[in-house]
Amino acid sequence: MSTQHRSRVALIACPDYDPEVVYQAVGRGLALLGGATQYVQPEEQILLKPNILAGELPEAAVATHPSVFQAVARHLLEAGVKLTYGDSPGLGKPNVVAQRSGLAAAADALGIPLADMETPQTVSFPQGQLIKQFTVAAGVLAADGIVSLPKLKSHGLTRLTGAIKNQFGCIPGILKAEFHTRLPKVAPFSQMLVDLNALLRPRLFVMDAIVAMEGNGPRSGDPRALGVLLLSSDPVALDAVAGHLIALDPKTVPPVAQGQAMGLGQAEDIEIVGGPLEAHVCASFAVNRQSETPSRRRWVALSALREFIVPRPIIADARCTRCGTCIRVCPVTPKALQFSSRLNAAPQHVYSRCIRCYCCQEMCPEGAIDIRTPLLGRLIRRQ
Repeated sequence: MSTQHRSRVALIACPDYDPEVVYQAVGRGLALLGGATQYVQPEEQILLKPNILAGELPEAAVATHPSVFQAVARHLLEAGVKLTYGDSPGLGKPNVVAQRSGLAAAADALGIPLADMETPQTVSFPQGQLIKQFTVAAGVLAADGIVSLPKLKSHGLTRLTGAIKNQFGCIPGILKAEFHTRLPKVAPFSQMLVDLNALLRPRLFVMDAIVAMEGNGPRSGDPRALGVLLLSSDPVALDAVAGHLIALDPKTVPPVAQGQAMGLGQAEDIEIVGGPLEAHVCASFAVNRQSETPSRRRWVALSALREFIVPRPIIADARCTRCGTCIRVCPVTPKALQFSSRLNAAPQHVYSRCIRCYCCQEMCPEGAIDIRTPLLGRLIRRQ
């Protein structure tokens, strides 16, 4: 394939979140991709879509950092566009989580209003390969285009969450849980994410990997400084480079694999511009690197053994505050979690009902839920 047809990802070193340092770094990345006017035109209404997830402070590395948000916004405003911003979080009101994450203050400083991320609008999408209709937030559909601002984090279901998965926050509130119920397995869930990206077609992706999240992500992991920004118009290529950045084979990241297979973007033929990838690779980044072996897939098909093979969420009693968030966000009916009859005991999983969507782990505000593979599953993986 000739160079002009290759997907391009700009990798820009950025050591910290000093606003001017980030602004200059974003500018270098945009210049390498041809400038902001390659993606937006004056007077267009553009939605900035950060990853907020929950109302955590910026230093927790849960949300796109306000400095990255503001830097991208400044460059777009200089290109003459009109901006809104928003994300529909997994738990809580969009305006509340935006305030606590620091993004509301960053937006207010530039006069950028919060989009309507709560009113649902149904959109037909006959071109979808798996999903033919989506319900999307009204504020997303009101924009002429989207600039997506993902955060690089580990993820219990998809290994990493990045450019492709960031658009899941365009689906309002509780409706996201319905997809976990309808698509409990990671492959079709990832196909849904690819269809959603094909519908929304964000113009540009700017990934915050200055400080990423490793371990028990996407909410309860540990901040890990990587010192880079990644920019691209191809979410598959960007997530593939993000995988290489943390020494994770992109083929093992389901949204990347499905994105490549479904024609959303390129995971292999990528031109990296800016800095050399090798200088920034973090091989010790804590992320799920276990292989999905054929033996494991065959055993999972045996429902009688599923409970003893598939990774499951486990509640650490000492860290649990009994807030009940895990029960509220569980998407199945009847719930796969319930409070114990024992006084002051942590909620308990009913694994026969659990679809392994890991919503409970994702949204636990105390980081009290881990994902662990049962002994039989660990033995099968080693075959």
